[in-house]
Amino acid sequence: MHTALKTLIAAAATVASIAASAQPFARIDTSAVDARQARQEERIQAGVARGDLTRREARVLEQGQREIARAEARAKADGHVSPREMRELVAMLDRADAQIRALRHEPERRVR
Repeated sequence: MHTALKTLIAAAATVASIAASAQPFARIDTSAVDARQARQEERIQAGVARGDLTRREARVLEQGQREIARAEARAKADGHVSPREMRELVAMLDRADAQIRALRHEPERRVR
């Protein structure tokens, strides 16, 4: 009985230890952010190739993409992307989408 109790306590301590150590490594997957950025970059390049965007407009949009990449790197710096950080990244991507769409399809909004 004494040995069984020790085994049970050791097993419980092991499970608790594993659960506690796994928490800091829980991550939010940012592959969707990366994929979205890649699609935005393709849209920017396609806009330049088709003449929908000037090189200057493309530079402005690419600067926005670099800002998103820096924000993602800062979010990942501690080894964990919090839900708040993920919402901020998604909001940045949403704004970039709107800006790309506006510049490609609304000539009156062109950067001069």
